[in-house]
Amino acid sequence: MKTRLIASLALAGFAFASAALAAPSDVTGTIRAIDPAQQAITLSNGQVYTLPEGVKADKFKVGDHVKLSWEMEGTVHQVLAIGPAS
Repeated sequence: MKTRLIASLALAGFAFASAALAAPSDVTGTIRAIDPAQQAITLSNGQVYTLPEGVKADKFKVGDHVKLSWEMEGTVHQVLAIGPAS
């Protein structure tokens, strides 16, 4: 009984940890580079973020201050939402 309880708690812990890792993150920064061919932008933090379908990279320009919500999809920082930073 005790072993079953410990195993259940461990499994629940892994499930919560996985959900936390998949949660979207927010970041604010200045666009340092734009790659229209890859539909990607690089922020001042040096990280490259891939824009979602329907959002064109040419809508933005280097120097724009933006806030974006993103999540990891494999090894890609996939943008979920992007807009001007306030």
